[in-house]
Amino acid sequence: MKGQKWYQQETVVESYEDKRFSRGGGRLTDRLEKEAVFEKLAPIEDKKVLEIACGTGRFSVMLAEQGADVVGLDISAPMLGEGRAKAQRAGVDDHLKFMRGDAARLPFPDDHFDAVFAIRFFHLADSPEEYIREMARVSNEQVVFETYNRFSGRALYNWALPMGSRLYSRREVETLLDAGQLYLVDETHEFVVPFGLYRKLPGGVAKAFRSAERGLDRTPLGDKLASISYWDAAVE
Repeated sequence: MKGQKWYQQETVVESYEDKRFSRGGGRLTDRLEKEAVFEKLAPIEDKKVLEIACGTGRFSVMLAEQGADVVGLDISAPMLGEGRAKAQRAGVDDHLKFMRGDAARLPFPDDHFDAVFAIRFFHLADSPEEYIREMARVSNEQVVFETYNRFSGRALYNWALPMGSRLYSRREVETLLDAGQLYLVDETHEFVVPFGLYRKLPGGVAKAFRSAERGLDRTPLGDKLASISYWDAAVE
């Protein structure tokens, strides 16, 4: 898994959300990502949900606040510590559990959750089929995941990054779905401007970019240029 050692460093965890989601364009992308996840998983109340690579619990806490019973799984103990503290502050730690574990070997029986999802995960995966099979195995209904798109502005942004990210074509996503014995229910394509660039922008500028993107989203070209796709799949 790319970036695994970096991701688990205490110094990274301390500044993780502050650098990415607490100001300007980062705050905007945080809100939009949460809206996308909520839309795919709704209705949430009383649903048993597993989040893969939950990090500091951005999504897990949000879903628990909406009435879901959530397990957040991550490889990073420091990230999980931040998530537990966040859940306590939000008053949802009674129905939100954080666990350290390997997403390739999930410690749950078959069909244990109503929904399993992973956001900002598959771009780091070295063997994505292995992970999608496990996600599908422990879900009795729904699997939601996100990919960075090969034929988009993300390719140029990716070239400039020191670590890089795995980019997917639609055919590769279809291969993933087949590997998990999943069928596609819905898909959403977003962010012509990669959100890594969004967080560098002041809030007002980021909103202006987003407004322009919304106009492009209404055309067939918008989906083709989108840098991120959210895939909502059902277990066969």
